[in-house]
Amino acid sequence: MERPWRPTREQLEAACGKGVRDVIAPRLDVLFCGINPGLYTAAIGHHFGRPGNRFWPALRAGGFTPRLLSPFEERELLRRRLGITNLVNEATRSADELTQDQLRAGARALERKVRRHRPRFVAVLGLGAYRAAFARPRSRIGPQDDTIGAARAWVLPNPSGRTAAYQAASLARLFRALRAEVTRSRRPARRGR
Repeated sequence: MERPWRPTREQLEAACGKGVRDVIAPRLDVLFCGINPGLYTAAIGHHFGRPGNRFWPALRAGGFTPRLLSPFEERELLRRRLGITNLVNEATRSADELTQDQLRAGARALERKVRRHRPRFVAVLGLGAYRAAFARPRSRIGPQDDTIGAARAWVLPNPSGRTAAYQAASLARLFRALRAEVTRSRRPARRGR
């Protein structure tokens, strides 16, 4: 395991505009899709890296992992048929800095990744970004009627510590709902007698 470290102010500033490598493989159960990397995440090179980001605790509380993983262990997700990508792979201080054009281009890029890797579910982490990127202004948190490529689309709250509307218990409940649907969808359909 890579040893965690904290970037300096200079390293954070130098991370502006940088990307983070996808954690992706063919035929995942769920491809989690963040909005874009923050400066801290880009500086350390690992998804949802900022201390206080609630993605990793929500993943554990939702039953996706048996223990709390650190961002430095992100590749462990592939063993569990999970992956991580971003709509826009360009670090900013805040996702609010992204333009509508960047989000729409990100949606097209995500659709190409989904066609290539064929995950069963794509969970976009950020309702506002999902609405803007996919031109679905009435979407709500949870399962979507639409697909992304052939994958079933879900929207989960942005797990950033800056998003106060959803606390740990709410995030856990929403991640558990997705986990339950992933598990249900694996079971073969029962035939009538």
